[in-house]
Amino acid sequence: MNSILFIGQIIGIIPISAVLLFLLAKLVARHRLSRVHDGRGYAVLITGCDSGFGHQLARCLDHKGFVVFAGCLSPEGTGALSLARQSSRNLKILKLDVTSEEDVQQAKRTVQENLPEKGLWAVVNNAGITDWAEIEWSTFEDFRNMIDVNLFGSIRTSIAFLPLVRAAKGRMVYVSSIFAFFNCLNMGAYSVSKRGLEAFADCLRVEMASFGVKVSIIQPGNFGQATNILRMKSGLDIWEKLDEERKQIFNRQYLELASEYFMLTCKAGFKDTTMVIDAMLHAVTSPQPKFRYLLVSVLDRFFFRLFPFMPTILTDAVFSLSHMYGKRKELLYAK
Repeated sequence: MNSILFIGQIIGIIPISAVLLFLLAKLVARHRLSRVHDGRGYAVLITGCDSGFGHQLARCLDHKGFVVFAGCLSPEGTGALSLARQSSRNLKILKLDVTSEEDVQQAKRTVQENLPEKGLWAVVNNAGITDWAEIEWSTFEDFRNMIDVNLFGSIRTSIAFLPLVRAAKGRMVYVSSIFAFFNCLNMGAYSVSKRGLEAFADCLRVEMASFGVKVSIIQPGNFGQATNILRMKSGLDIWEKLDEERKQIFNRQYLELASEYFMLTCKAGFKDTTMVIDAMLHAVTSPQPKFRYLLVSVLDRFFFRLFPFMPTILTDAVFSLSHMYGKRKELLYAK
């Protein structure tokens, strides 16, 4: 009888011990992987380094010892020259318009000719533009320009540089936005470009997993004031673009209110980029980067985490609570 009880105790202990050993192994492995990746001997390509996130990330990675290829739309511009002055010789300015296949291929040749011994560790697809307007205030060309930079630019760059990143078993990083999943007034073209970008990155992540390449998506919230990339325009600017039919629909007063509301909203956002740069650094250097980095205030985080899973009837109803949405309904067709 005692031997049976003893055997039973042993059998009961084995699964618990196995679980504990598994958890211990995971902790040990995580501890071993917790070291920040040493940048020496590795290169990183960043697009959109003239200003904003790309400009600051390039400086940070340069300080960490990476060879940084900083893609700039205007390599002779103030932003590029400032970046070159404040960085080491390991940072190289490239002329890189992501909408130009010729620029991308030339940048690839330059990178290949100047790669350090450990290769191209990461590509950070940061280049992007933003604008605001309701869909009926926009033209097809407005959508085309937005998508060509924000979506096709990243695809064009990714296809060119993937073989180099795959050889290093490195990282692909994409700067998206909360507007990739949060649909709201005035951000139609931008949302289309960023939602497409995330679909591309998600598909790429699954494909690249077999090669040991990790793919991360950065989702900043309201950082317009911190980056100064917002396109400033007034209600009058929009009004003058509308044809007579649309002028009969959209009240001039509403356009002025929409412009004022948008600018006030942007000014209420983050005033520095620290949160985004830290996320980018983690995506590039951490042995266990996140798939997505949602970068909003603590107060907004719960809402934006929940939003993609809410029924459409509820997500659309959110806008009916907005004072601005109510004013819009009042002023449509008004003389």
